Amino acid sequence: MRMNLLSIGISHHTAPVALRERMWFSDEEIREALPRLREMFFSECVLVSTCNRTELYGMIADPAVREGVVKDFLIGLKAARDAVGPEHLTGRVGGDAVEQIFRVASGVDSMVLGDIQILNQVKVAYDLARDTDALGPVTHRLMQSSLHVGKRTRSETSICEGAVSVSYAAVELASKIFADLARRSALLVGAGETGELTLKHLSGKGIGDFKIANRTRAKAEALVADLGGSVVEYEEIAAVLPSVDIVITSVNSPTHILGREEIQRIMKQRSNDPLFIIDIGVPRNVDPASKRIDNVFLYDIDSLSAIVDKNLTRRQTEVPKVNDIIQEEVAAYFEWYNSLQVGPTIQEFRNAIEAMRQEEVKKNINRFASADRDLLELVTRRIVNKILHRPVTLLKKSAQNGAGNRETLQRVETLRELFGMKGGGGEDHDV
Repeated sequence: MRMNLLSIGISHHTAPVALRERMWFSDEEIREALPRLREMFFSECVLVSTCNRTELYGMIADPAVREGVVKDFLIGLKAARDAVGPEHLTGRVGGDAVEQIFRVASGVDSMVLGDIQILNQVKVAYDLARDTDALGPVTHRLMQSSLHVGKRTRSETSICEGAVSVSYAAVELASKIFADLARRSALLVGAGETGELTLKHLSGKGIGDFKIANRTRAKAEALVADLGGSVVEYEEIAAVLPSVDIVITSVNSPTHILGREEIQRIMKQRSNDPLFIIDIGVPRNVDPASKRIDNVFLYDIDSLSAIVDKNLTRRQTEVPKVNDIIQEEVAAYFEWYNSLQVGPTIQEFRNAIEAMRQEEVKKNINRFASADRDLLELVTRRIVNKILHRPVTLLKKSAQNGAGNRETLQRVETLRELFGMKGGGGEDHDV
């Protein structure tokens, strides 16, 4: 038999966003789905759902349940049969399922390599399953181990370091130029998507103050309502520039909206205090010659993209280290899982041999004088202990020393078969 841990999932590897969003579960939907999934298929389960993946992990209660049935049920829960088919969902069992959730938690399976948000999303899934009493010993340990993998990945490798988006690269640069962003101010000129994201990241980093100027004032007011800050009339940009430290430009303009001479004038008004300009416009909004002005730090979309590419390359070199961590933790997980199989088997083995001893003593007790019966009990118990010693010791060492999973479970199965122990027992798995 296989270890009956089953994983069913859809992700950016198997389906476009139009299908992934059909299979996305909100927190409330997860709370409703987990009890139904337990009722139908699983003794315990957990459901992870993000913008790039929905993955279900559970211990199959009935070995007769087939993967395809679970896939169809999951698709049906989201009323997505008109668009999503079984071919868009992958199925994994045993060790493959364990390794998958560890890859997810580590960030190596993310659309953006080293995604820093995924670990928190795994924790949310763990909390939801715990709150709905959907967890059991196997999935509880699985999720704890997944979080441990994610934490090890972040502390022992650099796979999550370095900005891998243009907007966040700009904010990282700002943090290097200005030691304390809380004492600085920013101006967003234009309200394009990347400019808005950059401002959101700056806000998240605690920028002291920011202003927004846009040709369409309503769009600027909507952003201020969402993020805070204040609106500046587009025609008043020149008057505001000397008082801000960070300028983000994202305007559709055939000509530069800021020239070198104007920036030189601004720097004199600023007493040459550093000015960081993020030019996300295409065509560029700021005269490239401005970067030659002292204390002006000008980055356009290409220079930011080059930083992103360099960071992605650096992250890619960390993947082998992460894979090593994953394999170590998979081995540790199955060492624990093996102990679940070994412990009950040892106890059943002891009970089986003891039952044989008691049966034979009972049959033959009258052949012994009353004075010898205590001795009979003592001698037969010692014989049983000698019989038990070697197989019990080997099983314990096999589990504790991390012996091959198949070797340990084969010993469990052999012992069970030899002594007719049919219940419970070790389950084979793929690793």
